[in-house]
Amino acid sequence: MEKQTITIYDVAREAGVSMATVSRVVNGNPNVKPSTRKKVSEVIERLNYRPNAVARGLASKKTTTVGVIIPNITNQFFALLANGIDDIAAMYKYNIILANSDDNLDKEIKVFNTLLAQQVDGVIIMGSDIDSEFLKEIERSSTPVVFAGTVIEDSDQYTVNIDDELASQNTTEHLLEKSDRVALVDKTSHQRKNKYRVAGFKKAYENLGKSFDEDLVIQTELDYQEADRIVDEILDLNVGGLIVFDDMIAVAILNELIKRGIKVPEDMEIVTGHNTMVAEIARPALSSIELPLYDIGAVAMRLLTKIMNDEEDIDEHQIVLPHKLKERDSTR
Repeated sequence: MEKQTITIYDVAREAGVSMATVSRVVNGNPNVKPSTRKKVSEVIERLNYRPNAVARGLASKKTTTVGVIIPNITNQFFALLANGIDDIAAMYKYNIILANSDDNLDKEIKVFNTLLAQQVDGVIIMGSDIDSEFLKEIERSSTPVVFAGTVIEDSDQYTVNIDDELASQNTTEHLLEKSDRVALVDKTSHQRKNKYRVAGFKKAYENLGKSFDEDLVIQTELDYQEADRIVDEILDLNVGGLIVFDDMIAVAILNELIKRGIKVPEDMEIVTGHNTMVAEIARPALSSIELPLYDIGAVAMRLLTKIMNDEEDIDEHQIVLPHKLKERDSTR
């Protein structure tokens, strides 16, 4: 037997009030007599009535629901961002629909359109890169979008991130003060972030007057299970330091170096890029660029609330938050 859905009409009829009165009680409107509020609340409880956000949205043109697209739900980097988003969403009484895109462009576009079909009031998109095709799809929509931890070169888009170029430059300079040669390891799929990270990497060599060659930039779709291959390449470069912009891969490289009898940090220093728990629990614990991941998520959600509510104090489209270097046992 199909379970009957309880509607606002059922509650109003049972309580002997208008649907407008039920709506005011549900939405916390103070203009309801205490006795009436109590009666309606008791009926809501007894009937187990749950307001339909989409139905409410048809009337108010708002569902108080925000969609969040996450590229990889198992990656702690994005989990920490999502935590900041969720806390601010709860503060402003927004519900979250979390959608995983599996780092797949076709699925990203499909997930985005699915969220729009559910009449979300806004969308937050996480990820390292946004494909031009996906960006066109976003621009076609009138739904507000904020990018969190994402490099977007279109100044009309709303973004919250760190300065990737400066973070790379600062970290490289720190390592070059103790070694003449430092290598950078990053994923080729991070095309836009790569561009800025490599620019900062080169600028550090230039600023310190050290000899740079392109072989020091290792861009690969490296899986952490293939660390032996990348370590072969690193050892051929005769470097004294590494910046690895992925914590899982950094730990895999660390383990492979130790397995080969190479001491960290005595023989090779390592700094990773995201400062997730993975970097902290490695042994030796990995030094890392410290991104304010929770803050990036929180600021992105607050920015989205401002856009959705047409607030006037939006000073800038692209918000840049500060980064630091968190030194642990993998650097001297």
